[in-house]
Order: sequence, then structure tokens, then C-alpha cells
Amino acid sequence: MVLDADSAYLALKARDARFDGRLFVGVTSTGIYCRPVCRVRTPRRENCRFFDTRAQAEAAAFRPCLKCRPEIAPGLSNMDSSQALAASAALLIEHAVHSGEATSLPAIAARLGVTDRHLRRIFQARHGVAPRAYLATQRLLLAKQLLTDTALPVTEVALASGFESLRRFNAAFVEHYRLNPTQLRREGDGARPAAPLRLAYRPPYDIEALLGFFEQREMRGVEQVEGLALRRTVGWSQRGERIAGWFEARFEPERNEVHVSTSASLAPVLGAVLQRVRHGLDLDADPERIDPVLARLPVPLRPGTRLPGGIDGFEVALRVILGQQVTVKAARTLVQRLVERFGEPLETPFPALTHVFPDAATLAAADPEVIGRLGIVRQRVRALQALAAAVAEGRIELHRAAPLEPTLDALRALPGIGEWTAQVIALRALAWPDAWPASDIGLMNALGSRDPKHLAAVAEAWRPWRAYAVMRLWHHLEHPA
Repeated sequence: MVLDADSAYLALKARDARFDGRLFVGVTSTGIYCRPVCRVRTPRRENCRFFDTRAQAEAAAFRPCLKCRPEIAPGLSNMDSSQALAASAALLIEHAVHSGEATSLPAIAARLGVTDRHLRRIFQARHGVAPRAYLATQRLLLAKQLLTDTALPVTEVALASGFESLRRFNAAFVEHYRLNPTQLRREGDGARPAAPLRLAYRPPYDIEALLGFFEQREMRGVEQVEGLALRRTVGWSQRGERIAGWFEARFEPERNEVHVSTSASLAPVLGAVLQRVRHGLDLDADPERIDPVLARLPVPLRPGTRLPGGIDGFEVALRVILGQQVTVKAARTLVQRLVERFGEPLETPFPALTHVFPDAATLAAADPEVIGRLGIVRQRVRALQALAAAVAEGRIELHRAAPLEPTLDALRALPGIGEWTAQVIALRALAWPDAWPASDIGLMNALGSRDPKHLAAVAEAWRPWRAYAVMRLWHHLEHPA
């Protein structure tokens, strides 16, 4: 438990958003479980059971509230488990469900280098449910969100949620929620084709700093920051089909939510879009744990620092390579030229969004001389094409569920990728909260030292959130006021 039951009830009475996603309450008189921020009448203490996760609540036969919608609550970050193996397994399950990838628990166990039996044991001990139940919860909650926020036909929702048939989907839905999918649409707010998908985060959140980071590195044609919104084009392959489109993620600070609108073309991959937005905007971070550590920094604390993650992990890694030993402005110019030369044209309702960033296969197959004529030196061309080939061939995956150390080792083995590059990729593409690029010139300037070993020693006080310290120091360097 995050809290003892009495403290958890006080958080529920206060509708404390700091515990959103870290605490769920099952109400025995209704059979429903809620987020602590639910606006319905507070249940009596003796009718409340408290859970760490949605999967635990559902395993206890509670069904999700149609008002506060547990499926939009923030998740857990890479640092939320003292058992790294169990945490990695949970991330792999969530990634597979939202990305529409076929998966099996034995395959996940093999990927983590353990037996299926060992995975079940440590997963049950950490998360309170079997991995199969956790997988079922993730699929059903994704389906619930798509049923509530979109007009997708039920059959498409079933497929997008990882169910092999409509019959199995309906049976699972009735078994867990005691409603069939069409009943849920009627009893909830119904499908709203024009309504955005909703994602929640825990306050505080330094929106200005995060959007400022994206705006400073904005690629014309691919992304745009305007007001409280981040707009992007995206593209990837799904079951052999190329899918491209756009999304807009708009902050709603008064609700502690991000509202996501997408092009119709992204309907088959909405789960993956939501996952990318969660990662890109670091919606699962827990400031209650991070900010006390950042208060030890030699710069003023700005509550709610977030990691600007990668909407596309390959794109982020490529941009990090092109940013080696040059200014942010120079790196952006080089990336812009790549987009203009190799990007995929796309029609959107936004004049600023015109292209999709080139995928790994395209850049791996490109003529090195053509890339070089864009002003990219030969060493960088070799590095970015080696990375592109590794990603295109599936030898390296760049997302928050990828295994950290094997991925970093694979990156370091590529030409032109040293420790600084690997750590910045870990920070942004892998969402690693403790990444530390010790030789970074910005960190050296912010901390007044040119000795990486000294900086590494100083940074020990900021574990396990050194990546957040990096972002705060970078922001203070650029905006010292």
C-alpha cells in the first residue's frame, strides 16, 4: 500500500491529486472502484477497500467508475518498483497492449532472461496480481477508453485492444465489468467522435518549462508548440501497413489533464498514440518523490519538473547524435534538412504540420553522399545510418519498455555513440529517470566544474532522479531568472 488505510481515506476525502494513479478505492456497497480524485459523494469509511493498482481492484471483482474513469489515471514511472524485473515486465505488458503488438507471457519472460514461473512469482509479489490478470486489465481499460472517447466500431476497439475475436472481447468485458461494450457506451457519456481522449497527470507540473524545451527544438513541418498545445505528425508501421497522421496534446491545467485529438487515420493505433503522449510529456512522473530531491540542487526549485520524452524514440536518438558538440540551433538546422529531404509529405489541418519524420528504414537505405550534402559530417552520417539500420532490423528498440542496460550496450557498440550520447538517449527515448550525461557542457557550466568525475560525485545526492536534475539545471542555464 502507498498509505495505510486511514491515511488513504483522508486522501480520498480531500480528492488529493498527488495520489492519482498511486491509489484506488473499491466501494463495497457499489462494486465500483475509483480514483482518489473522483467527484462523486465520498463513500463511508467502512465501505472502502484500498488498492495500489487498477489490476488489484479488478482482481477483487470491482469494476471501473464511469465518472472518474480509472483508465485515464497516470501510471507508474521506471523508478516506482524496488524490484526492477517486475517493473520491467509491467512496462513490457503495457507497451505491447498499447502498441498492438502480439505478445505472450513466456515471450516476456524470455526477453527478461528468466523462466515463466519465476516471472509469475516475482510479479505476483510486487504487483499483487498474476501477470495474466495484469495483461487482461490493461487490455480492458484501453478498450474502455476507446469505447468512451471515440466512435470506433466495437469490432475495431476489440482488435485495437489486443483481442483476437469479438466473441472473446465481449465475454471478457461482461465477465469483468458486468456490462457488454455497447451497454458501457449507453451508461457512460457515450461515444463522442469530436471529443478528445483524456490523460491525467499528478500536479504540480511545470508546463512552461516542458513546452519551452519542445519549442526551442521545434522542427518546422513536423511539430508545433502553440499556447498550451503540442502538435505533432507521427508515423509507423502496424502489421505491415504504413500509418501516418497527426495529434494535438493540449494541457488542461485546471483538470490536471492532457486532452489528445488525432487525425482519423490514427484510429487503428490510438493506444500507441496515447502511450507516446504519456511518455513524451512524462505524465506518469510523481513530483511528491522527485521535487524533494531536486530541492538539493544549487538552483531555485521549480515544482513539477518533467522529462521531455521521445514521441518517436528513433527520431530522438537521431537528433541527439546530430546534437553532438554543436548548439541546439545548429542541430535543429541539420534535423530540418533531413526532414525536408527525406520526410514523408502529409496533409493536415495545421499549416505548420506538413511532413512526417523519416523512418529508420528510409535513412538506413539512403545514399550517404546525399545525407552528407545536407551539411552533416561523415562521422555523423555513419553514426546515424548505423543507428537507423539497427532500429530498422529490430536489433535496437527505443521506447520506455526497452531493457535499459542491453539497449545502452547496443547503442555504445555503434560507431559515433559515446557515453554522453547514450545517456541523453536514455533520458529522453528510454525515459530513464536516473540518466546522467556527466560530460555535458551545459551541466559543467551550470555546476561550475569541468571535471566529470567531480560532477558525478556531486550528483550522487540526486539519485535516483538525476535525469530530472539535468532538466532543471539545463532550464536554469537557459532561463536564469
